[in-house]
Amino acid sequence: MKFYYDLHIHTALSPCAEDEMTPNNIVNMSMLKELDIIAITDHNSVKNARACAEAAEGKNLIVIPGMEVETSEEIHCVVLFDDFDKAEAFGEYIGQNLPAIKNREDIFGNQLIIDKDDEIKGSVKNLLSVASGIGISELFKKASEYGAAAFPSHVDRASNSVISNLGMMPPDLGCEYLELIADDPFKYLRDNKRLFSRDYKYLKNSDAHNLGNISERAAYFEFENKPAIVDIIKKIKNG
Repeated sequence: MKFYYDLHIHTALSPCAEDEMTPNNIVNMSMLKELDIIAITDHNSVKNARACAEAAEGKNLIVIPGMEVETSEEIHCVVLFDDFDKAEAFGEYIGQNLPAIKNREDIFGNQLIIDKDDEIKGSVKNLLSVASGIGISELFKKASEYGAAAFPSHVDRASNSVISNLGMMPPDLGCEYLELIADDPFKYLRDNKRLFSRDYKYLKNSDAHNLGNISERAAYFEFENKPAIVDIIKKIKNG
């Protein structure tokens, strides 16, 4: 059976996302687009992930908690978890490794904490869209300790990607998937084979910062039956 996914969606917690990216709006748009699986991946935080899952209760949509971590090399990587408590504990670890730079809402945007009913409960005062003090190798190692699945974000983008910032894919990260945004990901991988130490599978996500950009029903995983979150994480980890 095919289960259609988008594993890279930002909420209004991310300063670069629209304020319309509330839990219910994201869940309802994902269902309108007939997705089966989504992941909530705000910049360096998981504070809205549980609310999105609560907003999806009783609906035929799997919500995975995650975040998009910015490493010390200014590389974006998505980390996905099979458990909300683990995700929130990892979020505390990331938070302890972020510089204390106050957010300028007039410049960078709001960082809203929102509950399952789309009520604003507060905001994060320090800027989230910054490089952490954690290197990419350390990040993947730590993610593994939490049982999480991690992959480099938008590796074919000209900024904040592992290729743009390092010039190659480190061979020792232990990931099976890359996220690509190219219209023809296979062509990108063929044309840039020298940048990669081996063959990788790829994920096609939206990196949505507004509702309209959430993925259409296109990219999918195959499972015999409806998967649990742990099954999806295992597939991404093991390829």
